Amino acid sequence: MVTRRYSHTQRSPLLLLLLVVAAAGTLASLAFPAARAIPFGARLTIVAGAVAMVLSGLVFTTLTIGVDGERLVWHFGGGLVRKSVSLAEIVSAEPVTTTWLEGWGIHLTTRGWLYNVSGRDAVLVTLREGKRFLLGTDEPAVLASVLRRAP
Repeated sequence: MVTRRYSHTQRSPLLLLLLVVAAAGTLASLAFPAARAIPFGARLTIVAGAVAMVLSGLVFTTLTIGVDGERLVWHFGGGLVRKSVSLAEIVSAEPVTTTWLEGWGIHLTTRGWLYNVSGRDAVLVTLREGKRFLLGTDEPAVLASVLRRAP
């Protein structure tokens, strides 16, 4: 049995609020009389966009990071987007601050892939083969320390 060394979920209520407000505003635009002139297909697309915003909010506003005896794992929401790496492959883990240009979400940056939901604190993880990625967290010093102590 593998025991958990570290597990933490960071939440972004602000991002969820922004997505829900955007979805509500999008749907509210259909209530105006002028919206009756919009073809049914376009209105359906608007509704689908609003639903997509709410679903994105439910999936991408929490990031859970865990470290067990063998792996560093992280996932968004309920685990729809999930990644992991062997602890044996990690050669360094350093707390860093992301730039405002790097933003939130999942995307490629100049320092490697970024996975985050809120704030600018992260841990820059470097793998044996030279690949790097950033994990956003509100506990960067704790996560980096756990990863440095890993075998």
